Amino acid sequence: MQLEVLRRIVQEVDNAPTLHDALELMVKHVALAMDSEVCTVYLLNERQNRFVLFASQGLNSNAIGLSLAMGEGLVGQVGLCREIVSTEQASSHPNYYYLPETGEERYNAFLGVPIMYRRQVMGVMVVQHTEREAYTAEEESFMVTLCAQLSGAIAHAQAVEQNDLFARPGMLPSQKTFNGISGAGGIAIGRAVVYLQGVDLDLVPDRFIENVAEESALLLQAVEAVRYEITHLDQKMQGVLMDEERALFMVYLSMLDAHALPAQMIAYIEQESCWAQTAVRKVIGDHSAHFAMMEDVYLREREADIKDLGHRILAKLQAADHHSLDFAENTILLSDELSTTSLVELPLDNIAAIVTTKGSTNSHMAIVARALAIPTVVGVTDLPLTQLDDAEMVVDGHLGRVFVNPVRNLRLRYKEIQKEEAQAAKELDQYANKATLTQDGTAISLLVNTGMMIDVIRGVQRGSDGVGLYRTEILFMLRERLPSEDEQRKVYREQLSHFAGKNVVMRTLDIGADKSLPYFPISEENPALGWRGVRISLDHPEIFAAQIRAMLRASIGLDNLSILLPMVSAVHELLDAKALIVREVAAIREKYGEPVAMPPIGVMLEVPAVLYQLDDFAAHVDFFSVGSNDLTQYLLAVDRSNTKVAQLYSHMHPAVLRALNLIKQRCSSLGKTVSVCGEMAGDTASALLLVGMGYTQLSMSASNLLKVRQLLAHVHLADVKALSAQCLQAANANDVLALLEQFVELHSLQKMIKPKREVVA
Repeated sequence: MQLEVLRRIVQEVDNAPTLHDALELMVKHVALAMDSEVCTVYLLNERQNRFVLFASQGLNSNAIGLSLAMGEGLVGQVGLCREIVSTEQASSHPNYYYLPETGEERYNAFLGVPIMYRRQVMGVMVVQHTEREAYTAEEESFMVTLCAQLSGAIAHAQAVEQNDLFARPGMLPSQKTFNGISGAGGIAIGRAVVYLQGVDLDLVPDRFIENVAEESALLLQAVEAVRYEITHLDQKMQGVLMDEERALFMVYLSMLDAHALPAQMIAYIEQESCWAQTAVRKVIGDHSAHFAMMEDVYLREREADIKDLGHRILAKLQAADHHSLDFAENTILLSDELSTTSLVELPLDNIAAIVTTKGSTNSHMAIVARALAIPTVVGVTDLPLTQLDDAEMVVDGHLGRVFVNPVRNLRLRYKEIQKEEAQAAKELDQYANKATLTQDGTAISLLVNTGMMIDVIRGVQRGSDGVGLYRTEILFMLRERLPSEDEQRKVYREQLSHFAGKNVVMRTLDIGADKSLPYFPISEENPALGWRGVRISLDHPEIFAAQIRAMLRASIGLDNLSILLPMVSAVHELLDAKALIVREVAAIREKYGEPVAMPPIGVMLEVPAVLYQLDDFAAHVDFFSVGSNDLTQYLLAVDRSNTKVAQLYSHMHPAVLRALNLIKQRCSSLGKTVSVCGEMAGDTASALLLVGMGYTQLSMSASNLLKVRQLLAHVHLADVKALSAQCLQAANANDVLALLEQFVELHSLQKMIKPKREVVA
């Protein structure tokens, strides 16, 4: 019974048009469910650090707007301690604070529960009663469960409010600030374009049009296409389903009648001058919310039918969408989740920044964005996409912040930062095509990670020492089918030719997890631990063999190819893959009569199991390469594409640093070269620690190469060794960061380490 009550309350709150409406519904239903005379909700005003009474069932209405300081009264105590406060005699509690305007002195039993979202206190929910004992443990649990369920809805509702909830009457609307995760550093100022991938009614943005008649016609075309589709399905099921079972098709067709849903959608287009997709979202949303609130289970389940119709109409509209998105100069690209393929198909020269509600700092898209030097913020879960089309924005890729409708002073300050960064970039040009040497003359080899031709061009221009990681999967991701052997050979030859005389490490096809092929779908419940990397290659030797042949043929006459195997977790996988490579070398020699050389073979160190078998692997490989992105993920048990745990993912975690140190020491004793090709290598702070551990080969995005070279030119090897030794003894990531900050300040390196500046308007 409680579960059903909980579901209904959450459903109503989710469907409320405004936050105030949501809170009013909440206190009304919670008071009833808890058999309480009073239910109130206080929201935290972070600027003043006070809890403001926003909604009440039972207290005097003129008390709305009153506030309590953090720690003041029972409500303030709940917020300060982030814990439940429950008492059967509130006035006797040592933290009781009397607000005469509320009229709450007659209520004895008190239960206050913090409303938490992403580790932050958002507010406090309170229930009170005059003539009862303290609330039971079961009632406390119900309230905790309810607040946990509602916290996300409240956070979202706060985010989409047009005006500042805590603004004084007459105040102008203030800017909105949203926090996410840094995907790629940099600053951008521009206007937003919401980019839809797939079909999701909830993500359709508000967009306005001039030709209402044309838009209505487009909607009717889409509806007619859906009617035809459903009629065809009905005919197909004749003789297969009974008439009663086919009745749903008739229900769909009746809802699509010209006088039903389409009429309401056209009326909305005419009333709001909006595009058809917005009208579909609005009308379907209203109807589905209505069905969701019904008591009758059968009628309530019709919500799914309404949504299905909406998705069908939306799919037809998007397939025939004549609105070509205007990617003007300095476009801020907004999306729920952006694939690498979709990104590279867009006019990249006009995209100033990328902001997504999902994703993580080491998602494949973010890695590509870093390579393209496009400031990116990911995991901005509260971003109200539907309201932001054409909004003015500032994106801070360094801090992972997004400012909507920024105030003038903030815009001006960020323009100054842009100028400072442009000047710093010019100063970096002096480090192009120079050897990477520490102040005491220690040589470090800086390699480039490639995937697209722009990576190659920038890597050559900036004087990289070769390619430490060529991501061959990008070639596969940009096709609508598997590329042929000859298509692969041509692309691989370009890579090898541009770096003639320098080593090029080509990683075999590494798909799975957050790297998918549209023509090779992989659906798994736990993709990070699933079918990916070399596991797919060995299960599909025909794909693997074609790729190996293409690499080998491309290397003829250049002899600068090395092959890297990803996601290896057992020696037998290495041996099986190596046997296939040996076979293809022999086949090419026989078929073409070419003196193709057996290339060096390496294994990516990204699965922790390999760390305990380095000796076994070393007997069969020529080199190792650390994939720090996945190694960190697996060591910390943190899915790097999950925004809910993104704050736990850190290269500075002592376990990660100690694993890297162990790898370097063991590889040195085994006489095997080892490089770092994950994103950690291109982070200036991390690069210091890696060099201090003894790593002399770092492979990174071309956009980071000169920054790392400049930094290393200003340090002594002995100093960074001492720094690494200190950090390896640290107990947590914060201690590591503190040691790094001390080092940076002591050696005046502030301008060379990735900026983490706070901007105040």
